[in-house]
This record gives sequence, structure tokens and C-alpha cells, in this order.
Amino acid sequence: MDMMTTTNSLKDQLIDRFGRRVNYLRISVTDRCDFRCVYCMEEEMTFVPRAQLLTLEELALIGQAFTELGVRKIRITGGEPLVRRDVDKLLRNLGRLPGLVELVMTTNASQLEKMAPALRAAGVKRINISLDSLDPERFRRITRVGDLDRVLRGIEAARQTGFGRIKLNSVILKNRNHDEVADLVRFAISKDLDITFIEEMPLGHNDDHDRAEVYYSSDRIRSDLEQVFTLIPTTENTGGPAKYFRMPDTDTRIGFISPHSHNFCGDCNRVRLTCEGRLLLCLGQEHSVDLRHVVRAYPGDMEKLKQAIHEAMEIKPEGHEFDLQAKPLIFRHMNATGG
Repeated sequence: MDMMTTTNSLKDQLIDRFGRRVNYLRISVTDRCDFRCVYCMEEEMTFVPRAQLLTLEELALIGQAFTELGVRKIRITGGEPLVRRDVDKLLRNLGRLPGLVELVMTTNASQLEKMAPALRAAGVKRINISLDSLDPERFRRITRVGDLDRVLRGIEAARQTGFGRIKLNSVILKNRNHDEVADLVRFAISKDLDITFIEEMPLGHNDDHDRAEVYYSSDRIRSDLEQVFTLIPTTENTGGPAKYFRMPDTDTRIGFISPHSHNFCGDCNRVRLTCEGRLLLCLGQEHSVDLRHVVRAYPGDMEKLKQAIHEAMEIKPEGHEFDLQAKPLIFRHMNATGG
């Protein structure tokens, strides 16, 4: 009986060839967005035709398969996930999945003022909100079209709705917003939010800036912050790649996601599903499996789907190798990657 239990438990887990257990799935529901952030996409983009998108029902089925294989956290991403019509229906279906511990979302907050209550009611426990500047003109330059006041109203709506810890995500670019890191932390403290600073990831062609010239490392951000705040390392983890610090006399945590300076591949526990059904096994590699083909060739066949997911673990690479001096090896933009 003990041997049978062990065999079954291993069958119902996703473990790659490097012994890493995958228990976190990021689902992109759309590559479209109402912003055009300079580090994420070009100003003029060609998006996936809607007919090629996974349906909400297909997304829910794949989410179910992953939870039955041991995934305990699902993050909904985009593009901007809240521009996908009826996304709240998908969230309700995912939120009811047995075994799913956390349903979370990343958003630019442009739609939160009106949608925050519906997200909470659907079962979303936590949200991450992109915020790269507190200066309206600078915010518009980075997002190309974004309205800072609308985003701030969305953040406040989320605060009033009763989510768990809300976290800000800030991509820091030298001579664009690197001088705002302390102000962003002060804002997070004032609103009782967490904040994570992210090094720009070299995904897709960039027609706005030279990535090597605007690169600002996590170490430099931390050094800047330590001129103002006392940072205390902590082993706290939210299931992703961020490394966190605490500050005395505040509940705000400061995180760093450092794909260049402190590679986080060694304990990678996640995979990404793109909106057209590619299961990406690594943020910075092109290894993938076409799950859209599986769910459409074998409709309703959960075992076929699980088999394809299990087999995908055999091609999950050890990690990425980003090079800011080279042309991008990954031609998909961040909006197509799913955050």
C-alpha cells in the first residue's frame, strides 16, 4: 500500500529532468493590452488573431489538468488580462478547482477601479500591479498611452476590496525611472503594499532603447535604497523568483527579480501557457509544447492532456542565458510570453 501511494503521488506531480518540482502555472489569457510599455512591446504590434486564442473553456480545462498534476498556484497574466472579454468566468472556474491554493493575477490596474470586486468574488486572492513611475508625464512615456491617475484609482479600489497582500511591480530603467526607487518604496509603505523591482528582460525586438544602456541592476537599486532605508534579508517566498527584504517599523516587503545579475533558474518551479496554447518551459528559451493541438485533437480527453504536460517536463531547460549585448535570441515580446 505504501509503495502504491508513493507511485501515485509521483504520477500526480510534475518533476523535470533536473529534479525541480513544477507547482506554479502562469496563464496568459491575451497578448493584447491597453498600454504599450516600452520594455514589453513595440508601439505598433500585431496580435494573435482571436480565432487562434484558446477559448475560456480550453483554458479552464488546462488549468484543471495542471492542478490535478500538483500545481498549487495559478497566475493569470497577459498582455493585460482584464481586456479579455468574460475573463471573470474563467476566474470563477479556476477558483473552484480542488487543490488550487492560490489564484492570483498580474495587471496594469487600468480596469481595476470597476473590476476589483468581481475579481475578488471570483476567487482571486492576490494581485500584482505594474507601476513604474509616480510622475504622470514619465508614466505616460514609459507606457506610451497610460493614465497614472486611473492606475492609482485602480490601486485604491483593490486596497478597498479586501485582497491579500497587494504587490507593485516596477521595471527599472537607467535614466528613465531609476531615480524613483525610493519614492516608489515610500508610496508602497504609505499604502501598505509590497513592491518588487525587476530588471528588464531582453524579450523581442525593442525599437525604443538600447537595453544594455538602460540596464540597472538589482544590486544598484538595493544600494540606492540602502541610502534611505534599512533592508533586512528574509527567507519569505511567494512562490515566484523574487528575493525579499523587510524594513523596520513597516509591513512592506521589498523584492528583487534579477534575471541578469542573480539568475533564479536553479530552483525554477514554474511554466507558462501562452494565450494561443504554447506551454513555455522557460522564460528565456523557446522550448515549448503545443497544448492547443492536444485539447483540439482530443477534446475532453484529460489523460491525453496530462500525458502531454508530463512529457513536456523532459524538455524543460536548465535555465536561460540572457545577453544584453547580443541581438535577442527570443523574438517573442513580453506581452506574448505571459509575464
